[in-house]
Amino acid sequence: MSAKRYSPSRVQGAYPAPTTDEPVRAELTIPGSKSLTNRELIIAAIADGPGRLIAPLHSDDSRRMIDALRALGVGVEEVDGGHEFGPDLVVTPAKLHGGVTIDCGQAGTVMRFISPLAGLAANDVHLTAHETALHRPMGGLISALRDLGVDIDDEGTWALPFTIRGHGRIRGGRVEIDASASSQFVSGLLLAAPRFDVGLHLVHTGERLPSLPHIDMTIEALSRRGIRIERPAVGEWLVEAGVPRAKEIAIEPDLSNAAPFLAAALVTGGTVSITGWPAHSTQPGALLPEILQSTGAHVSRHGGALTVRAGSSIRGLDIDLSAASELTPTLVGLAAFAETPTTIRGIGHIRLHETDRIAALIGNLRALGGTAEELPDGLRVIPAPLHGGTWAAHHDHRMATTGALIGLRVPGVEIDDIGTTAKTLPEFTMLWERMLRG
Repeated sequence: MSAKRYSPSRVQGAYPAPTTDEPVRAELTIPGSKSLTNRELIIAAIADGPGRLIAPLHSDDSRRMIDALRALGVGVEEVDGGHEFGPDLVVTPAKLHGGVTIDCGQAGTVMRFISPLAGLAANDVHLTAHETALHRPMGGLISALRDLGVDIDDEGTWALPFTIRGHGRIRGGRVEIDASASSQFVSGLLLAAPRFDVGLHLVHTGERLPSLPHIDMTIEALSRRGIRIERPAVGEWLVEAGVPRAKEIAIEPDLSNAAPFLAAALVTGGTVSITGWPAHSTQPGALLPEILQSTGAHVSRHGGALTVRAGSSIRGLDIDLSAASELTPTLVGLAAFAETPTTIRGIGHIRLHETDRIAALIGNLRALGGTAEELPDGLRVIPAPLHGGTWAAHHDHRMATTGALIGLRVPGVEIDDIGTTAKTLPEFTMLWERMLRG
């Protein structure tokens, strides 16, 4: 088998958001989870033999991870699995050689997961990123890696680009980290920790730790491959040194990417079902059924599908979303059509995502006539009549999908760059229009 690259079809540029006067009634399948795909790629790369990812995500972020692993010497090959959204991936571990430059694009998982792995390479690894992602926090991870003995040349910036001068091993041991800016700092260290000489004793020292489900996802993925992880206290993890077992792993649908489709049921007064919804999941999107019920939706499961049906109205929320902050853009789109105001708290860290999501959401709503205000750790949306206009994507996939959600009810909304959805869901416009066709 030779290495290939699957290229999903995608729509680029300005996108007039489709509007409908009819309730949407659709059943959809959503491609695999970006978070799970990129974690499983890392673990497979350091496993004890070739493994297979079944129905993984094929997107800009996963392509960046595949390219990074291939650059380090890991074999990643595409094989037909008979899935609509692209081939399976066979990952063959290899000695990490370094001597390469890795472009992380806009992928936070790549910059934060590859950095610890690069310390295990036998030569220098230079990491950079798209200009719109160079601002993303890396200081906490750089500091922790240095404390573990990894040589990093960042020219004093505590940010990308930087060079990791790999020596083929990391001793490991106890290290403290402030991961308040991103839980990916913790996940990145945990994923590489089994291959540290003495494992890892990681202690979080910050005041808060966002997106805890993503850390649980990392721990579950490692445990499934035989890596023992203990949690002696909140914000503390012990990872034993070892080699993950090679396995075949089926990737769950991306539940956060399902959010705008499920919200479309409420916005249009219709019904949307997502097939393959897992009975148990560590994805933050697993909180969607409970959250949408709180807004007045009727939620049910049957035959492996999750179905959301609109209620008589949309209720506003007062919610701490620190565990699932990536759902914020969709819930803001929903809040624009609620009967009462919505307050979302615990999401201050999303100011440092692909864009300042709080400022971008407020600015976009106000540009369409909406009313929203920034809070110290979140935002508040006061429902108001909206009108058409340009919805700025700000190089952010979730900003673009929120514009499409609002456009279902507001004629004349145009998303300035729908191509940003390719970061995690290149098929977004195809699935969106399939939903509208029922």
